Amino acid sequence: MNILLINHYAGSDYHGMEFRPYYMAREWVNMGHNVTILAADFSHLRKKNPNIKEDFEEEIIDGITYVWVKTPEYHGNGVGRIKNISTFMYKLRMSYKKVADKYKPNAVIASSTYPLDIYPAHRIAKRSKAKLFFEIHDLWPLTPMEIGGYSKSNPAIVLIQRAEDFAFKNCDKIISILPNADKHMEDRGFKTDNYVHVPNGIIVGEKKNTPIEETIERLQELKEQGYFLVGYTGNHSPANVLDTMLDAAKKTTDKNIKYILVGNGNVKDELIKYAKTNNITNVEFLEPVLKDNMDNVLQLLDICYIGLKKQNLFNYGVSPNKLFDYMMAARPVIYAVEASNDPVKDSNCGITVPAENPDAVVNAVMKIRNLSEEEKSKMGQNGNDYVLANHTYHGLAEKFLNALLP
Repeated sequence: MNILLINHYAGSDYHGMEFRPYYMAREWVNMGHNVTILAADFSHLRKKNPNIKEDFEEEIIDGITYVWVKTPEYHGNGVGRIKNISTFMYKLRMSYKKVADKYKPNAVIASSTYPLDIYPAHRIAKRSKAKLFFEIHDLWPLTPMEIGGYSKSNPAIVLIQRAEDFAFKNCDKIISILPNADKHMEDRGFKTDNYVHVPNGIIVGEKKNTPIEETIERLQELKEQGYFLVGYTGNHSPANVLDTMLDAAKKTTDKNIKYILVGNGNVKDELIKYAKTNNITNVEFLEPVLKDNMDNVLQLLDICYIGLKKQNLFNYGVSPNKLFDYMMAARPVIYAVEASNDPVKDSNCGITVPAENPDAVVNAVMKIRNLSEEEKSKMGQNGNDYVLANHTYHGLAEKFLNALLP
């Protein structure tokens, strides 16, 4: 089968996130299928963007044909990003015949976070007489409405809502990372008999010899000094409400406990300033590491922390990659999330606490800290067992592929 996946932000092991399109595509290639990924050449999510000179320039990565579309660079979420998205959409629309005729897809997947790519995907599928699929990452425009406070009558929201409704109406299957997004489809007045849930996952057995980075050296020093480490790894964004973690650090009286934040993000400087202003001395901000080094980081943490803002949006579920990384590393988890699904509770790999509640975080830290080494190890192993049973990309790619088949 020829599979064409459109994902504006698609990355790879060589470029950085988003990783999901790459991992899915690599599995499909190994199963004997031809996979083409259409992506913009510039994304703020990647550590390294491809260097191309022409539009629709091909690059073969691990058997996957990447087709890079030239787009303008941007910073932040302002006009530059809108221009980047608009350029990508315009070029796909103007070149849909060329794409359809060259790659001859049997299945076309619109998979960008925003749903506007459904329009060129629909044109390509129609010309190729291919089946059309829509993959939900985040619910747009519900996400900017809930988190950003945008009105449903905002012109951009109206535009995105029309695109989402178009996808629900015209696709052969709706494939969602979120477990309960079918409820959103029902709220919009659409049937859900074509709905398939395929969550995020983990890669098994890919250990690489990666140079030790400064972040790991610092964590090793702290462990040698006898500290019990509570860590967060990933994007420092408003959605992760990391000030809750800092407030928990301030309320923690045990001086042998340190809170560690590994990564970057658009609120990292604010968080550092917040910690200094509030004299929170038992917290350290460390630089991000290469993806291949992440497990080395996680193995040095005693507890892994994840939190999200309180949002009605999470009534449709969540599927955070970092949670599955934590579980794969067999670390006890503190899950400060209020959502319709709870993998931590389901697997008994940690403690779930109310969102945005630093006192509850402190209590959970102390409860896990006071467990025996055997009990902590068992808790972590529960998470590892759970992701191996439910979230390997090989199994998820098979489930996704079954949805694509007639």
